Amino acid sequence: MHYDIFNGDADGIISLIQLRLSTPLNSQLVTGVKRNIQLLKTVSAEAQDSFTVLDISMEKNTQPLLDVLDKGAEVFYADHHRAGDIPEHSNLTALIDLDANMCTALIIDQHLNGQFHDWAICAAYGDNLIAKADQLSAAAGYSKEQAEQLKELGTLINYNGYGADLTDLHFDPAELFQALLKYQSPFDVFADKTSPYYALQAAYQDDLEQALAIPAMHSSDTLSVFELPDQKWSRRISGVYGNLLANKGPSSAFAVLTKNAQGGYLVSLRAPLENKQGAGDICSQFETGGGRAAAAGINHLPLESLSVFINTVEDYYR
Repeated sequence: MHYDIFNGDADGIISLIQLRLSTPLNSQLVTGVKRNIQLLKTVSAEAQDSFTVLDISMEKNTQPLLDVLDKGAEVFYADHHRAGDIPEHSNLTALIDLDANMCTALIIDQHLNGQFHDWAICAAYGDNLIAKADQLSAAAGYSKEQAEQLKELGTLINYNGYGADLTDLHFDPAELFQALLKYQSPFDVFADKTSPYYALQAAYQDDLEQALAIPAMHSSDTLSVFELPDQKWSRRISGVYGNLLANKGPSSAFAVLTKNAQGGYLVSLRAPLENKQGAGDICSQFETGGGRAAAAGINHLPLESLSVFINTVEDYYR
């Protein structure tokens, strides 16, 4: 059995699209909502199995990874999140790049020598690496209109990955991957009026309009915080809304809080685009928190910890 294990956001989905367009393979798909990153522990490996693992933190999957390797399975692992100590094992191929301007799909793009470069650029836009993606689009000779198309599709695929569970999403990420895999290029997606792009476009606009109507609960030169209600639309828009805010105010940090069923908050934190560091370190100080330098989150922040969180972010970026 071969397992394709991938984050349910734009970066994870498009990383796998590139690999499976290059090397078609009948595999068991293992994914989930964007924040469900401890995916390796859901699989029981056998010695003859093989794994492709994309866009989930190795640090958060260390013991399941060691268990898989110890059983004799082969693992190809590509990621740009906190990795911890990378195991030295003959069955492990690890492509890890923690640069703040890298995403997993760009790592795969390098691995495949640019075979599906337009898909990789689309993923970079979806992962909010806007300046990097703009640079790559220009170098590839794309017009501003084409770049905007890639940006919108990447954003919409990323938007689909946010939610407390799969019932919040418009598409199960595994099904969205399968639907998009039939397109050799993202530009083929726009040409097909029945593609997921059009359904996601309409849904995203509805969710965004509701978020834009809510004022900041905390605002300073360093940090703005927005609190969204415990609603499906809030959970869907939270991460992409954080990216939108970050792009509008590049010198500030932004946090989007979504009330959750536990009586606390789901947190999406964006570091200032002009200082893309620290978000993962900040969120890792809180139980259920983690991420990368530019963007991170906390799955459950108790209400009584909100002031500590705000002060921690303010102190870091002030």
